[in-house]
Amino acid sequence: MDGEIDERLSAEPRPRGAVPPPREALDREEQLIRDSVLRMGALVESAIRQASRALSAHDAALALDVIKGDAIINEAQRGVSRLIAVTIATQAPVARDLRYLLTLDHVTYELERMGDHAASVAKAVLKLAPEPPLKQYVHLPEMAERAAVLVHGVLLALVESDAVRARQIAVEDDEIDRLYHATFDEVVELMRADPANVERGTRIIIASHYLERIGDRATNIAEDVVYLVTGDVEDLNP
Repeated sequence: MDGEIDERLSAEPRPRGAVPPPREALDREEQLIRDSVLRMGALVESAIRQASRALSAHDAALALDVIKGDAIINEAQRGVSRLIAVTIATQAPVARDLRYLLTLDHVTYELERMGDHAASVAKAVLKLAPEPPLKQYVHLPEMAERAAVLVHGVLLALVESDAVRARQIAVEDDEIDRLYHATFDEVVELMRADPANVERGTRIIIASHYLERIGDRATNIAEDVVYLVTGDVEDLNP
């Protein structure tokens, strides 16, 4: 009989205002941080797509919005880092929880740099917008779309703790690398053929470089995911 009473008492909900057990509090903090990282990733993905639309539409105003929006991404990164620091200080996570939080902190760094790269593409668009397109900007639109898809995919891999999907991100990044080299070669030929193409061609090459870097940073996050899931450090972008 006494055992039954003990079981009923242990099953009753905690009184209002009671301090939650450490595991529950840590889980709640990790969920908050994870959601914040995903919101930041959505901002980065949107910035890449907007920069691409600005390029195709010769929309200098939209390009300027991307540049201004980088400050929001930067602030998001600082906010998540503060959350992680407070959680580590107050919850004292160990083992996998600590590794998870430190991984998310590095992910926010990579996302913040991607936001910088998207803003740099938009700055090139500001200069390109008043001029007629040079060979429809070669492969820039396709590179931008692939980069946005990569960001979305690697965040899914993070949420799902999917090392297989993460490794696939690195394979897909190889196509962005190929398009970057193809863009470089084609633009150089266009500049050789006509000196009037030099200024536009240079800006296209600069923009393609930043899109290529976004792909590399998505691969860096993919490596974080693999490490988080397996505990092994793998170089997915040799």
